[in-house]
Amino acid sequence: MSADLDALTHRDADWAGLRVLVTGLGVTGFAAADALLQHGAHVTVVDASDPGGADEQQETRAGILGILGADVRRGPGHTTAWPAGQGSQDPLEVDLVVTSPGWRPDHPVLAAAASTGIPVWSEIELAWRLRPRVGAAPWLVVTGTNGKTSTVRLLTEMLQAAGLRAIATGNVGTPVLDAVQHPDPYDVVAVELSSFQLHFTHSMSPLASCVLNLAPDHVDWHGSMEAYAADKARIYARTQVACVYNVQDPQTEAMVEEAEVVEGCRAIGFTLGTPGLSMVGLVEDVLADRAFVEERRTSAAELGTLADLARASGGDGSAAPPPHLVANALAAAALARAAGITPAAVREGLRRFRSDAHRTTIVAEREGVTWVDDSKATNPHAARAALTAYPHLVWVAGGQLKGAEVDELVREVAPRLRGVVLLGADRDQIAQALRRHAPDVPVHDAGVTDHGDMAALDRVMDDVVARCADLARPGDVVLLSPAAASLDMFPSYGSRGDIFTAAVHRTLGEEPA
Repeated sequence: MSADLDALTHRDADWAGLRVLVTGLGVTGFAAADALLQHGAHVTVVDASDPGGADEQQETRAGILGILGADVRRGPGHTTAWPAGQGSQDPLEVDLVVTSPGWRPDHPVLAAAASTGIPVWSEIELAWRLRPRVGAAPWLVVTGTNGKTSTVRLLTEMLQAAGLRAIATGNVGTPVLDAVQHPDPYDVVAVELSSFQLHFTHSMSPLASCVLNLAPDHVDWHGSMEAYAADKARIYARTQVACVYNVQDPQTEAMVEEAEVVEGCRAIGFTLGTPGLSMVGLVEDVLADRAFVEERRTSAAELGTLADLARASGGDGSAAPPPHLVANALAAAALARAAGITPAAVREGLRRFRSDAHRTTIVAEREGVTWVDDSKATNPHAARAALTAYPHLVWVAGGQLKGAEVDELVREVAPRLRGVVLLGADRDQIAQALRRHAPDVPVHDAGVTDHGDMAALDRVMDDVVARCADLARPGDVVLLSPAAASLDMFPSYGSRGDIFTAAVHRTLGEEPA
């Protein structure tokens, strides 16, 4: 068929016979292929994994899609160039490519599609077009370099506290394709979006949207910081009610100013300072709304207090929540208010929320020293949020910096450092920055080991924790906030945090909570 893709704007359109190439057999690729097959499309799936490999989930997905009628092609030879037609040396004829987030635009398959004018969609674009024609749940969408998952989860708590059937989707929780096709429809959908997904998303029109912050990340995928920022800014396009931006990050406000939005859409700022008109922010320890109240020139609505967030990261609730968590809560509150959620429901959502594991999670408190797992801080911008939240700390840092610079971060946090323990592939880059900007701070190099030897990782982390215990004083925080990715040593940032937590409990001689 010669597909009219412009007509495919809802699930009841004529998808039958559409020829689609799906790239990748991960969670999103499987969801996309499954959805397309259900609507009568002809689907070919390509993935670099070898058949019969160790990934049992991949084997299961491939088997299911094969039974449903997909042409599943696995192995490196199927992803190095545009695939051939079935039983032919001629190029495979398709109307559309749906790609997984990990596939870069310059991948040979995607580059071939672009050169021949074949449209490429993300699974987010496909999900938007598979919503029902009538009564589709509105989308509240979030992106940013850091804080996306926490913000979407906070937002979902607020929506559910209001009695709505709401779900966290995208890069957190349920794949968005599964959410939009659920047999028991949702009232509203909160979607976490990466720059990878936004790059190939073209027609989404959310009820409200937000860019939390912007810092160098994934430049290798996008090609430049400018291209990365441009893809983040795509989230604001066609927004209907509110574009939420970070007052402390002028780049996000500039994105809103340049966005083509639905007429009547408002720019809403969130700030850790006192909110101005059309903002949410802090008035002493109160989260205040001056954006969605009728008399916003002279009054504000109370959305909750810092005490409502105090237990989110664990511990006994006596410590104030870290600033980055407060900022995420304010962004979530702005999105919730844009969707008509009451201040009371926003506050109840704050009280219900608990931070994700490995994000400023308190793992132990002993003799005045607090041990915190912030392993999810995989870049300097994310680490800064935690490092600036505590006045005195022993910092555990290092891993794969992915080309990021750390001098500015080290210079800013140097006065707070009691000591630093380094590990990972790029630890020397951090050590050099410490010599330049914090020459009097004690630094211990714990080295690096192969991530395949878990016993060796335990020994390395035991050494890290022991050194931290020697350096820490009552009132200090020992903070694992690596500012770097984990894959040089660990299977994931989660594994890195778990191994740190276990080592802390062994060193302190206590059982994990």
